[in-house]
Amino acid sequence: MGEKPKSKGCLGWFLVLVILALVVGAVVYTIKKKSGHSNKPAPVPGPPGAIEKKYSDALKIAMQFFDVQKSGKLVDNKISWRGDSALKDGSEAGVDLSKGMYDAGDHMKFGFPMAFTATVLSWAILEYGDQMEAVDQLAPAQGSLKWITDYLINAHLSENVLIIQVGDPDKDHKCWEKPESMTEKRPLTQVNTSFPGTEVAAETAAAMASASLVFKKTDSTYASTLLKHAQQLFTFADKYRRSYSVSIPQVQNFYNSTGYGDELLWAASWLYHATGDQSYLQYVTGQNGKSFANWGSPTWFSWDNKLAGTQVLLSRLSFFGGKDTSSNSGLQMYRKTAEAVMCNLLPKSPSATTSRTDSGLIWVSQWNSLQHPVASAFLAALYSDYMLTSQTAELTCDGHSFKPKDLRAFAKYQADYALGNNPLKMSFLVGYGKKFPQYVHHRGASIPADATTGCTEGFKWLDSTQPNPNVATGGLVGGPFLNETYIDSRNNSMQAEPTTYNSAIIVGLLSSLVTTSSAVKSFT
Repeated sequence: MGEKPKSKGCLGWFLVLVILALVVGAVVYTIKKKSGHSNKPAPVPGPPGAIEKKYSDALKIAMQFFDVQKSGKLVDNKISWRGDSALKDGSEAGVDLSKGMYDAGDHMKFGFPMAFTATVLSWAILEYGDQMEAVDQLAPAQGSLKWITDYLINAHLSENVLIIQVGDPDKDHKCWEKPESMTEKRPLTQVNTSFPGTEVAAETAAAMASASLVFKKTDSTYASTLLKHAQQLFTFADKYRRSYSVSIPQVQNFYNSTGYGDELLWAASWLYHATGDQSYLQYVTGQNGKSFANWGSPTWFSWDNKLAGTQVLLSRLSFFGGKDTSSNSGLQMYRKTAEAVMCNLLPKSPSATTSRTDSGLIWVSQWNSLQHPVASAFLAALYSDYMLTSQTAELTCDGHSFKPKDLRAFAKYQADYALGNNPLKMSFLVGYGKKFPQYVHHRGASIPADATTGCTEGFKWLDSTQPNPNVATGGLVGGPFLNETYIDSRNNSMQAEPTTYNSAIIVGLLSSLVTTSSAVKSFT
């Protein structure tokens, strides 16, 4: 009996404290909401939401294309019609370049898009590894990434020498054969101090820096090796500034670069995330940012232009704050430009791009038309999750407000279009859905596994009227024309050829959608 008044008094004080805490919390939240960002670091995410079966199934299929494209001595090969190939790549330089991945439907190893593939795949793993793990796709993603980075490490012969191509594209394209049957010489092309290649060296640095974060906790020695190579390559790229398209004019016919400034900023941004070294942050926010960032002007994210990706990646720092970032005017410019990118994508935004099909698919180029909408959707999904995780309520586009769910809806629409919600009712992801391309422009898929044809006689398989005997599972083909038609023909490389970098961006997008809710996490 004697304890009741004391208990009641404690309860009263407890209620007062609770009310005070709620009031203070509400004030703090209001301030953060008005400022547009939270100064706390990205929290460790809780368990992902319920599995979205459509995106889970599509992700499992998309991940398989990396196995389809692997070169070298295959380990635990899951593709029945693939075998060991290109085992002597690099032998003329005394280095093992047998790993890596073939670029597309041919058997070239182009270092520039291959490194971009690795960077985007790393980014997807870092942001959405929990979602991947929820559907047993994290280990395959890490394995495919390492297959590329093992190759990139060996391709970096010394501080200022990088092999950027294996094979002769002109000769390669005069053959139609299985990779397992190749007998042609596969010459090596390099960049060095005499023939620099800033964009390809910087993109390779970005790939290694981002991958070092992926492997930091599971294999610290490997991660350290990657980071060392990344730092050396960035120094090389920055010190010897020249486009590889100028140094090596032959590359202009295949992966011509429109400039190297975006790759320098992209690489420095990843190196800052990987090291925390302030010099990299100063690099992107200082004079180099003013020279190359194109602040205020939204651009498209692709293997050739990394500016939009850099803006979204650096806006991450702005969202989650910290003493070195909250008052950084350069970072705020990247954030504002990332907002412009998002406003450009949202269909109901006053500044929405008109570069769309009648059905609403972002459409920029008739060659590999799906690259831009899928890459745009991946960035939109990331930005949406940055907003949600940092409790940023809305995005303003010329006076109109949009919420994270609007960005996610855009991302879903672009993904759904690629997966079959389009006028053709056809999935552009090979192997997914009831209807998908049957005449994919892909040498290995088009030739029966037991065929013995060599270089030139293999063209009968290119010209065959029969569907491919092998399924290039997971390949995201080029996609529709602006009028939303698609010609399913092996000779139609413009629309029917899948690429590894398409796979990286679709894996990133599907990983962001594979659960009903997702939150980004700190990856440093």
